[in-house]
Amino acid sequence: MVWEGLVHAYRHHILEQGKQPLFLLLVGFIGSFLCIRFSVRMIRRGVRWWPGNITPGGLHIHHAVFGLGFLLAGGFGAFASGGAGLGLFGLLFGIGCGLVLDEFALILHLEDVYWSEQGRKSVDAVIIGILVTGLLLTGYLPLGVVPGESTRWGVLAVLSVNALFSLVALFKGKVWTGLLGIMVPGLSWVGAARLARPYSPWARWRYRRRPRRMARAVRREQRLHRRADRARTWLFDLIAGAPDKVAPHHTATRRVAERMAARMTAHLDAHEAGRLARVAARRSDRTPGHRPPHPVTAARRDLSAARRRTITAGRPRPCLHRHRPGTR
Repeated sequence: MVWEGLVHAYRHHILEQGKQPLFLLLVGFIGSFLCIRFSVRMIRRGVRWWPGNITPGGLHIHHAVFGLGFLLAGGFGAFASGGAGLGLFGLLFGIGCGLVLDEFALILHLEDVYWSEQGRKSVDAVIIGILVTGLLLTGYLPLGVVPGESTRWGVLAVLSVNALFSLVALFKGKVWTGLLGIMVPGLSWVGAARLARPYSPWARWRYRRRPRRMARAVRREQRLHRRADRARTWLFDLIAGAPDKVAPHHTATRRVAERMAARMTAHLDAHEAGRLARVAARRSDRTPGHRPPHPVTAARRDLSAARRRTITAGRPRPCLHRHRPGTR
């Protein structure tokens, strides 16, 4: 009975509505993400019975490369087939989405941050993509807009305002509220009206001269968002695995620190860079044996040595100054 009900629901809500390609896209999306996460976790544990990374000639090929191949195959096939086999191409496209978005953080940072804290952005991107695809599959459209109907300028204005509020919510550091607010009107409005997170661009732009509001944002971050972040971290650790805990003296930490220092130095202006160079030159002059002494300094040193030898020998000290008129 359960299987019959599922088959009937699939035929009524998916096949008859023409949503089978989108459904297969969602299946490929979720399936590829779960499979690749299981694979990388087995590789991380060093399980012998599981195949390792693909490294032909010592080159590590990330799975985002294969995801791009699936995306191209699904996209080109959907346009070239003229509608025939659209379900298969939707499945290929969904597989590509899962593989590429699983390494979204690597593409964003242009470095291998898969098992670091920055790698959590990949899980955020995958979950948001799955939620948006699920909303489209259930037939939900923003504000009930149906394609093909006559243009309603009031609805268009509300959509524009909603998009503006979603953008404000994103600038306030509320990523989930801003992105989901595009599909669920009203959610982004709440995010735009509330205080920004203290590390967000909005806080840097608007709260720098308003210390009370910044203090309120920090208190709210400590009271509310910390709890939500702990729950989110637990869920992400369960789904995708915990990130690496890098020690402060680790070579990777030192490499990141050196890279950040280089970026900070690159932002210095010419005057500041020149001042730092002059300070470094003065410090190097004080180091013995670093560079040959100045000629004047060498002459003074020789004169002092001659004075010491003269006094030691018992001879009278020579007058080193010129005779001035009117003096004895």
